[in-house]
Amino acid sequence: VEIKFTDIHGKQVDLAALKGKVVLVDFWATWCGPCVGEITHVLKAYEKLHDKGFEIIGISLDTDKAKLAKFTKEKGMTWPQYFDGKAWQTKLAGVYGVNSIPATYLLDGEGKIIAKNLRGPALEEAVAKAQKMAAEAA
Repeated sequence: VEIKFTDIHGKQVDLAALKGKVVLVDFWATWCGPCVGEITHVLKAYEKLHDKGFEIIGISLDTDKAKLAKFTKEKGMTWPQYFDGKAWQTKLAGVYGVNSIPATYLLDGEGKIIAKNLRGPALEEAVAKAQKMAAEAA
């Protein structure tokens, strides 16, 4: 999986630089009810497991950058957000065949997809399991 972009705050993001970490790639939008409903679970997993090497990359299908920035700030979503304003025509959605959201891909420390579309507590469980496997392999 290759993802490289400048996030909504001007920070350079390169998935390759996160090698060795468990990463959630989260395709979502502020206008998507189920996406917003999952934020509580995503935040909980991030707060609990970030210090152990869990990262998130948000891929927003929003069209309003200011609204996205305000929303992520209010919710405490501190991870990088990809935004090009093209909604369903966003480049990365096409590359990864995303045709419904929320769509999530959990990557292991080698960047391989190990789980898709985790919801609720299943996300935190899968991240913890992946981190444990990575630690045992090291």
